[in-house]
Amino acid sequence: MAEHSAGILLYRRGLKGLEVLLVHPGGPFWAKRDAGAWQIPKGKIDEGEELLAAALREFREELGVTLEGEARAMTRIRQAAGKWVDTFLIEGDLDEEAIVSETFEMEWPPRSGRIQTYPEIDRAYWFALYEARDKMLKSQLPLLDELETMVAGA
Repeated sequence: MAEHSAGILLYRRGLKGLEVLLVHPGGPFWAKRDAGAWQIPKGKIDEGEELLAAALREFREELGVTLEGEARAMTRIRQAAGKWVDTFLIEGDLDEEAIVSETFEMEWPPRSGRIQTYPEIDRAYWFALYEARDKMLKSQLPLLDELETMVAGA
């Protein structure tokens, strides 16, 4: 069975129109990647956990912020590697410079025996939609179109 995650697409109405908060994964694999690497804060759903509860927990773990606001379910997407992602849309704001991410450990370089610690998320940034389309994981791009439709209909 494919992995299943839940996440939050946080948006605000900024100077450049609609803006979305995207995060850049930490660790050596993503360190030199920019275009096509940014994504929504998301993570694995624990057994028996409600989708929205999982999305909010992952947001808190990855950014160090407890999010409040009305959450609206978006269409489930499937990422390139086969992972399903349930996303919730929330309007809100936060200081991307103040994020504090949980960390993970991994052996790096591979087969070196050296265990290093990395943040799950090394940075977050507010992107205008046109900027986000260049930065975001391709498999998550449909979320931006859906955001525009949902906000226009609100």
